[in-house]
Amino acid sequence: MKKPGEIKFIQQVRLIVLLFLGILIIPNNISYGNTHAGIDSAIVEEVHFPIIIGQSKNPVLLIKIYNNQIDQSNLTQIYLTIEDSITLQDVVSLEVFFTADNEVFSSEKAFGTLLNVRNTNVITGIQPLEEGANYFWVTVTLSTKTDLLDKIILDCNKITDSGNNTFKPLPHVIVGNRPAIGFRGDSAVYNHRIYLKNPGLVTTNKGTQVTVFDMRHYKPKDAQSDIDIGTSRSTDNGKTWEPIGIAMDMGEFGGLPQDQNGLCDPSILLDKSNNTIWVAALWSHAYDQKRFWTHSQPGMTPEETGQLVLVKSEDDGKTWSSPINITEQIKDPSWYLFLQGPGKGITMKDGTLVFSAQFKDSTEMPFSTIIYSRDHGETWHIGTGAKPNTTESQVVELQDGSLMLNLRDNRGGSRSVYITNDMGKSWTKHPTSRSALPEPVCQASIINFHYDYKGIKKELLLFSNPNTTIKDRRNITMKISEDDGESWPDKYYTLLDAVVGSGFNRKDWPMGYSCITQIDGHIAGIMYGSSRSDLVFQKVDIAEVMADQKLKK
Repeated sequence: MKKPGEIKFIQQVRLIVLLFLGILIIPNNISYGNTHAGIDSAIVEEVHFPIIIGQSKNPVLLIKIYNNQIDQSNLTQIYLTIEDSITLQDVVSLEVFFTADNEVFSSEKAFGTLLNVRNTNVITGIQPLEEGANYFWVTVTLSTKTDLLDKIILDCNKITDSGNNTFKPLPHVIVGNRPAIGFRGDSAVYNHRIYLKNPGLVTTNKGTQVTVFDMRHYKPKDAQSDIDIGTSRSTDNGKTWEPIGIAMDMGEFGGLPQDQNGLCDPSILLDKSNNTIWVAALWSHAYDQKRFWTHSQPGMTPEETGQLVLVKSEDDGKTWSSPINITEQIKDPSWYLFLQGPGKGITMKDGTLVFSAQFKDSTEMPFSTIIYSRDHGETWHIGTGAKPNTTESQVVELQDGSLMLNLRDNRGGSRSVYITNDMGKSWTKHPTSRSALPEPVCQASIINFHYDYKGIKKELLLFSNPNTTIKDRRNITMKISEDDGESWPDKYYTLLDAVVGSGFNRKDWPMGYSCITQIDGHIAGIMYGSSRSDLVFQKVDIAEVMADQKLKK
C-alpha cells in the first residue's frame, strides 16, 4: 500500500511529464508562461470543503497566479467549466474573490460574479496582479433543491490578462466536491449563540435518520457548562431535517443552575428488534463550571463523580423519556470517571445492545471498554479495559461474531484496534492496531455496512476520521474495508473536508468528530464537525466509490 506522501510524489511526477508534453503542442496565443506579459504561470488546486446547500460563497477552486517582476498585468477573465455531474439549474451563482498573496480564503474583495451558469462560463473583472503570488478563490452557491448525491465538478481551463494573452493552468486533477446540509444553533430561538458538536447518527427501522449532538449554550468548550443533548430527524433520507429539538436536559438539578448540570458527548443506539432509540450521555453536576475530565472524583453520587445517563425514544425519535441513571450498574466507586464513547452503539446479531465506553481508573489512567445489555436496556454490564491511555472508541460486530473496538489512542499518530470474543472480559490486539488508520488524537466512527446493490451483496466496514497525523484535525475522510478491517485500500478513500478549522475564524474550535449511518443498500450518510458549519450532513454512494469512479480529470 502506497503512503499518502508517495502518492503525492507520483502525482507531481505525472504533472511534470504532462507539462513537458503539453508545452510542445501549445498554440502561439496560449501559454503556460509568458514573461513579457508579466504572468509566469497559473496553478489550479481543488479545495475539498463540503458545499453547504443554500449558503453562499462555498470555496471550490484556488487559482494561484504568479506574476514576474518585468511587467504588471491585470487579470480580466477566468474561464470555468462544470461537468454534467450536477443539475445546472441548481448552481445559483459562481463568484471569484481575490486574496492577494494570502492563501487563506476571504470574501472581502470580489473579482466577479456569474448568475446564469452554464457548462462553459467566463467570469470577468479587472484585478491588478501583484508581484509574486496572487490567489483567486472560486466559490459556488447551490439551491436548496440540490441532490446530496450530486457533485460539483468545477474546473478552470484558462485565464486572460489585459493584454489579451491567454494562459492555461498547469495540468491538474479535479475530483469534485459534495453538497452538504449545514447545522448551526438557532440564535433566533434561543437569543444567544449555540455551538453544535459531537454528533451521533442512526437510521431507524422506518428509514428515519435521527441525529443527536451537544447543544453548547454560550460557549464552545467542553463541559462543565450549559449543554443539552440536541436532536433532529429526517424522513426523506437526509434531504431535509426537522427543526432542532432537545433529547436530554438535566435542568437545574439539585438547586444548581444549568451551567452546573451540563451533558456532553452523546452516543446513539438503535435496538433493531423493537425500533427503540437509546442515547447515552455524561452528566456533570456541581463542578462550578470546571471541566469534567479533570474534576470528576471517585465515588458514585452526582456531587462526587460524572454520571452516565440514558434516554430512549419509542416513537422513531419524536419524543424522549426522562433521563435514566445507570452509573450504579457499571461504575467502580474507586474510578474517577465513567462515560460513553461518543458516536453510536450497535445491536448485535443476537439482539445484544452494545455501547463503547471509557473510564479513568483509581490512578486516573483512562481505558476504553464496552457496556452491554441483553434485556433491551433494562440492565447493563461492563467489560474490562482494552488498553491503557485510550478513550473515545467505537464498536462493530465482525462477521465471525466477535467485537472490534476501534480506539482513540492518546499517544497520537494512529488508532488502536482490539478484539473481544467474550463481551470484553478479555481483549486481543488486532494486527492493524497503531498502523492502518492515521489520526492526530480524535474521535472516529466505524460501522457495519451491509452492501446490497444490483445483485451484489457484501459485508463492509466504513470508517471516518481526520486522516492525518498532524495536530490539527484536518482531512475528514471516509474509508472502506472489504475484509473486516484487515486492510483499508487507498482507492476507496473519500476526502470530504480537507482543512478543518483553518481560514474561517474557527481554528480555535475542536472539530473533526463524525458518525456514519447506512441509508440503503449502497448509500451512506455521515454527520461531522466541519470547517464550513458546526455540523454537516453528507451522503456518499458506496457503489460509486467501490467502482473507483470518483477520480475525474
